[in-house]
Amino acid sequence: MKTATLPALRVDPKLRRAAERVLQKGETLSSFVEQSVRANIERRQLQAEFIKRGLASLEQSRQSGEYYSAETVMQELDDMLTKAEAQTKL
Repeated sequence: MKTATLPALRVDPKLRRAAERVLQKGETLSSFVEQSVRANIERRQLQAEFIKRGLASLEQSRQSGEYYSAETVMQELDDMLTKAEAQTKL
């Protein structure tokens, strides 16, 4: 597979210095930028999937007429958390 390049990016010198200061041992600025792009792509894909699921859930609720209050959902989540915490203490 051939590789491709990302467009050259002009940034404020302060931003470049800040990026260089956080590089880990053996890490290059190029690898840092590549990893940052990858992480943002993944975050945006996950965000888009989350929104898609939310819109599908909204449509399903509209069709069924079945809705839950925030208080009911939060109580159920609290109960789940309490149960999980109790199981980890065993």
